[in-house]
Amino acid sequence: MTFNYRAIETTDDGALAIVERELRDPEPGHVRIAVEAGGVCHSDVAGIMNLTGNRPAGTRIVPGHEVIGHIDAVGPGVTAWSHGQRVGVGYLGGHCGQCAMCRRGDFVYCADQPVLGDSHDGGYAEYVTARASGLVAVPETMPAVELAR
Repeated sequence: MTFNYRAIETTDDGALAIVERELRDPEPGHVRIAVEAGGVCHSDVAGIMNLTGNRPAGTRIVPGHEVIGHIDAVGPGVTAWSHGQRVGVGYLGGHCGQCAMCRRGDFVYCADQPVLGDSHDGGYAEYVTARASGLVAVPETMPAVELAR
């Protein structure tokens, strides 16, 4: 049985449209997050308009890189996170742990780091998939809308 979720994605002319996408299981090292809130940021424009060139021209993307939600599914190899945990994920979507910069401990300069809402689908959706290395734990007591700003 196929399940779909709603997302807001870019169109070819830089506008936004509500679409349905197929809900898929997370890949190894990733988690799927049921989105509670996603922030709106001026840098979302870079992803919407593909100003960074992080993806092939004409490729549609779901914007949004300030995401708060609960882990809905855990991919193979993920041991530090579990179903139901409340998490956040930001602009840098998690380091690879294998490139030269990661081996030096400079994770922010990872050569293979997805950028949510730019090179990797972001949080303007009911669900988002992210690398487990890009997550932060978020207390249940803090309002999602405040955190996603």
